[in-house]
Amino acid sequence: MAKEIQPVIIMPEGTQRSTGKTAQGNNIMAAKLVAETVRTTLGPKGMDKMIVDSFGDVTVTNDGVTILEEMKIEHPAAKMVVEVAKTQEAEVGDGTTTAVIIAGELLSQAEQLLEKNIHSTVIIKGYRLATAQCLRKLEEISQPIAAKDDQLLKKIAMTAMTG
Repeated sequence: MAKEIQPVIIMPEGTQRSTGKTAQGNNIMAAKLVAETVRTTLGPKGMDKMIVDSFGDVTVTNDGVTILEEMKIEHPAAKMVVEVAKTQEAEVGDGTTTAVIIAGELLSQAEQLLEKNIHSTVIIKGYRLATAQCLRKLEEISQPIAAKDDQLLKKIAMTAMTG
């Protein structure tokens, strides 16, 4: 009978390792903290953040991606939220803060469901069903835009520029 070999995990000194519900809670908390960091920058009354880097250079911005990149986040789950912002920026060019806040809020709601002992796979399935329903609704309410519809294109451009 072959002897089962246990994997050896090497981590830097001072690293803490958690598993199960503790790890799940820590991951959700870290991701929610990232979302809270940029939440106050959203909207017409959104505030700028002043970031001082390790060299003492100061950056003042209310751009979600800039703030998150300057923070140099190390936590794996929090990094995933930063990736949400980067993906949003790459795909759309706007809405990074909103995407991060929505991700944080989805995690917050998931945390409440987990506290009620609802299994994570059930929560994920629910989020997938909700996504499908949202996409169907967006398809239903969307309208085609003609390239010659200057009036509508101007309205769209004005909305994008005020963001």
